[in-house]
Amino acid sequence: MLAKGKSGAVLGIDAYLVDVEVDLALGLPVFSLVGLPDGAVKESKDRVKSAIKNSGYEYPSRKVTINLAPADVKKEGAAFDLPIAIGLLAASGLVEQDKLKDFVILGELSLDGRIKSIRGALPITIQAKEEGLRGVILPKENAEEAAVVRGIEVLSVEHLHQVVEFLKGLFTIVPTYVDVEKIFSQSSDYPVDFSEVKGQEHAKRALEVAAAGGHNLLMIGPPGAGKTMLARRLPTVLPDMSFEEAIETTKIHSVSGLLDPHTSLVTIRPFRSPHHTVSDAGLIGGGQIPKPGEVSLSHNGVLFLDELPEFKKNALEVMRQPLEDGKVTISRAVSSLTYPSRFMLVAAMNPCPCGFYTDPHRECTCNLPQIQRYRSKVSGPLLDRIDIQIEVPSIRFKEMASESSGEVSDEIRKRVNRARKVQQERFQGKKIYCNAQMTSKHLKKYCQIDEPSKKLLEMAIDKLGLSARAYTRILKVARTIADLEGEENIFTPHISEAVQYRSLDRRLI
Repeated sequence: MLAKGKSGAVLGIDAYLVDVEVDLALGLPVFSLVGLPDGAVKESKDRVKSAIKNSGYEYPSRKVTINLAPADVKKEGAAFDLPIAIGLLAASGLVEQDKLKDFVILGELSLDGRIKSIRGALPITIQAKEEGLRGVILPKENAEEAAVVRGIEVLSVEHLHQVVEFLKGLFTIVPTYVDVEKIFSQSSDYPVDFSEVKGQEHAKRALEVAAAGGHNLLMIGPPGAGKTMLARRLPTVLPDMSFEEAIETTKIHSVSGLLDPHTSLVTIRPFRSPHHTVSDAGLIGGGQIPKPGEVSLSHNGVLFLDELPEFKKNALEVMRQPLEDGKVTISRAVSSLTYPSRFMLVAAMNPCPCGFYTDPHRECTCNLPQIQRYRSKVSGPLLDRIDIQIEVPSIRFKEMASESSGEVSDEIRKRVNRARKVQQERFQGKKIYCNAQMTSKHLKKYCQIDEPSKKLLEMAIDKLGLSARAYTRILKVARTIADLEGEENIFTPHISEAVQYRSLDRRLI
């Protein structure tokens, strides 16, 4: 007897539906699974057999053939356990087949019939809705994640017998519902705040400008100056996430298996801080079937690289494409997948190998060639993509012991939101979203400066020894500063402040 059901699988961060076809035929009791299954799918044979028996049902003693269609796409993961088990019971006549065509069924089975969580529940639910299905049946741990998709029933189950009884019409499952508006209202609940940072007003201002314009940022300073502390608080002042951004970010975390069981939607911007020993595959993504790397996991958020010169050179160089394009394409013989990777790069480094080249209170033990060799570990093409470079000096005791607290993140974020709104209106229909993404064409149109500003910029480039790459970066940052001030045009004070944010372009001596 033949039974047909539906399940789903993930390819990149998008999903496709899989037809699960189960055929029982006369012959020796063998189990045949076709349709390019990987190791985890092949092992479902033993899990399904034990789960059916331990749930009180009879496992068919016949020749079993299971096809996962489309048959030319590799299937991976344990989410096919539950649909295969239901297909076997339907082919045995225990379950009515009429309901199977209305639902996508997902779930990993324990040997006792309990249903475990899976990866990629959100993208599969979105695909099921697009194809007009009534609902999805999936593990309880994934229900809230899938329920953010409106217009489709999300039925959570904990045991195989619940699914069987539901399909037989003997058990009712109440669809899971989540209040998306309530989730977003709690989205600003960050565990850290800018008010906790003592001193470093110049660095705080630079981070506010970076957040307002989406600019990549490099902090240079001695050990213990607070570079990491500042970076960890940057997401608290970034613009509020839109629903579309939250869905896309959640999809990436879902397919990676990193979504918290109690989190239905990622509504605060991600912050990723990989160790400097990370490989290029760990940073960009990879594997036989490519998985997202750190640049994709930080999509719509912040990627923080501490001790930047300590990272492997090839790992840093492969970041150039995602920084430029906002996406990363990973090609393999089996498949080629594209993951979104529009993030803010924040990096930190010491000014020299010993760390105290610019510290007035500690003597530097490095000579000039050592400093130049240390800084040259960060390539020019990567620095070309970093708009703001600032020095973060060490903190003195008086600042650390001060009782006064700085400005809270909420107030800074309000100014950043206003500036981003101006940019969205400016670039409407142009497929760019912030000042950092402006090209030469946009600079000519939106970054016109008056004669005094031109003279100041010329003087800065000549006297401070700024490189040619600094010119367009200064204009972009000045445009953001003007947006923060609510000014339509760029004036001399905006250029003056932007010039301060090019520390690495100045001559060492």
